[in-house]
Amino acid sequence: MTYSGVVKVGGPADVHELTDLMISKVAVGPMDNNAYLLRCRATGEQLLIDAANEAGTLLTLIGDDGIAAVVTTHRHGDHWQALEEVVAATGARTYAGAYDVEGIPVPTDVPVEDGDTIRVGRVELTARRLVGHTPGSIALVYDDPHGHPHVFTGDCLFPGGVGNTWKDPEAFASLIHDVETKLFAVLPDESWIYPGHGRDTTLGDERPHLAEWHERGW
Repeated sequence: MTYSGVVKVGGPADVHELTDLMISKVAVGPMDNNAYLLRCRATGEQLLIDAANEAGTLLTLIGDDGIAAVVTTHRHGDHWQALEEVVAATGARTYAGAYDVEGIPVPTDVPVEDGDTIRVGRVELTARRLVGHTPGSIALVYDDPHGHPHVFTGDCLFPGGVGNTWKDPEAFASLIHDVETKLFAVLPDESWIYPGHGRDTTLGDERPHLAEWHERGW
């Protein structure tokens, strides 16, 4: 079946099958968070992005093969409610942006800096620090050698705009600068965006609206 990226809490995962990587997207919890399970097709190793909520749902998605790692995109509580339980059940290593570690109550094994590489099997993800929604938010970029990039943006980029900066002009200026310079300026329009809530988008769909985002200030 064709991947749509449309999921709902209590519903099934939607699976995006790439040549080297399988991406399973599921919605969990009262804030309709997205969690993403990445599976290297060559090795079977798995990595979870945001153990947001509903540990039972996530552990069922993970299955008997377990996970090697959990990456938390940022410190906000709705993105790590199930982290402690998932780590206890799987023994996974924990990753988070170095500047958000202090706000995550589950210990971070690997603090992540801008440009760091995180591996799942033979697949490499590049972390990009995007400052403004939180000090240490990270996006993960998979530059698919067989196609276009795939970007997991947490709460920093959504269909229709950047993440919430609570009407703080400095935070907004920082976030839109980082999103423009580290994502829009270096990645093609075909780049697929997987956000922390809601439906997916592409950089090409969002690029024409950057000027209006600047003008409105959010």
